[in-house]
Order: sequence, then C-alpha cells, then structure tokens
Amino acid sequence: MTTWHDGILDARKAARLEEWLGDPVLIEDLSWGLVDTAVLHVRASRADVIVKAAGAGNTHIGREIRAHRGYTAPLVAQARTSRMLHADADLNLIALEYQSGILVQGSGNDLAPDVHRQAGETLRILHDSTRAIVDDDYMARAISKAVAWLDGEHRIEPAVEHETRRVLRTAAPKPVASVPTHGDWHTRNWLIDEGFVKAIDFGRFALRPAATDLCRLAVKEWRAAPALENAFLDGYGDDPRDPTLWRVDLLCEAIGTAAWAYHVQDDAFEAQGHRQLADALSLF
Repeated sequence: MTTWHDGILDARKAARLEEWLGDPVLIEDLSWGLVDTAVLHVRASRADVIVKAAGAGNTHIGREIRAHRGYTAPLVAQARTSRMLHADADLNLIALEYQSGILVQGSGNDLAPDVHRQAGETLRILHDSTRAIVDDDYMARAISKAVAWLDGEHRIEPAVEHETRRVLRTAAPKPVASVPTHGDWHTRNWLIDEGFVKAIDFGRFALRPAATDLCRLAVKEWRAAPALENAFLDGYGDDPRDPTLWRVDLLCEAIGTAAWAYHVQDDAFEAQGHRQLADALSLF
C-alpha cells in the first residue's frame, strides 16, 4: 500500500508525525544511506519540515534532541540553525524547521575563505552556549574507544596497528575542558543561503574539548587549502588546540574513521581514514 512516506517510516513513527504535523506530504528523501537514519523533507500545513527517524539502537537522534533542548538556542536566535519543533526520544524521532540553502559540500563554496570564517563564528557560538566543565576522564574514554575500534574488524595494516597501539599506551590522560560540540563539523553539515552559512545535523553532539570539532576540517578542507585554517580561526576568535592533546585527537579520529568506514563499506572514506592515520602517527 502506498503511504505518504513511501514506506520509509514504520507505522508508529508515521502515526506520531501525523499527530504533530497533520497531513504531511513527502517532498524529498535526503537520507545518506550509510546508517539507518532517515532524513525527510516534508511539507505540512504549508510549512516545510525536516523529519529524522532511526532504529532503536541508533544514538544520533537522541544526541540531536539533547543538543536542541539544551544548547542550540543561541544559534537559533541568529538563524544559524533550525528550531526543533517536536521530538520523541522513545521513538527516535524528531521534527525540525526546514532551513533554506544548499549544502556547502559540492556547491563550489567548499574552499571559500568567507564560508570558513562564518563557520568559525558559528561554531564559537555553540561552544560558548554554556560554561566549559572540567572532565577528568575524557581522554581515557577517547583512548579506550579507539582501542575498541582496533580490537574489532578493520583493514589497518598490522604494523600500523602495532605502532598505533604503542602510541595510545604511552598517551598520558589529563583533565580537559569540555564544551558543547557538534562532533561532525565540516562542509557536509553546513548550508549556504545567499552567502550566509548555517549549521545542520547535531547527531554527534556531545560535551568534548573544543578542539575536537576542528579535526575533520584539518584532515580534509584545510589540508587542501591551508589558508582556510586562518580564515576559520579568525571567525572563531582564537585557537582552542593544545599541541599535545591535538595529536591524540587526530589519532583517535583517524582510527575511528578507518574502522567505521570499513564497517559501512565506504571505500573512499576508509582510504581517507588510512591516510589520516599515517599523518597522525607522523606527529608522534
């Protein structure tokens, strides 16, 4: 039977959305397809809405709900991200205001200095949305998670894995200042609308050191165009990276990228992860 959501949603999620939105119409399926998160552009009551839904084991929707309930208000106030309209954590379901614009990634604006400057400004607003807290155990948790990736299935070369494990064993955890972070801050999660940059997708939101939000830019866009780093930091206001912690951040990020991409069978992203791993190890 044909449904307004083309069978993308289960009956409970569809019914909940109908309670919220009335008589929704599917405009476009924007899902990436690598994980079980569905992202739908929906029209309801003459307003456009973004709907996100996921299975019970998916943590991304819960993280996004937490971000919007406690931390994104300063961004919403400046029209730099969308307002959450409805959320059901039990169903892993959320509805957000639709934001106009196009993805920066692939738009031809990926390496535009002003885009990166605005992205720095936007990120700083998120990081400053609440007072930083001291986290005594963050580094230990990050290293433990990286080791868990190495303990699972991956295609990291044995010699590289051996050296990576050695470096992780010698890393000395210390207290860090943690702030609200996006967790996936790069051009795929920025929109540009008549020159104005906005943020989307808080599915990896967590309290972490501010510098961790620079990792994905550093290994991709800034690697291609190093001048963008200065533009970004000009917008951000300073450089949050501690040299010792930064190389551990990059190493943990590289391990997670290579292993996760292998699990979802994204060969190009996996290759990027292996390159990141070689670059990160060279810093030690």
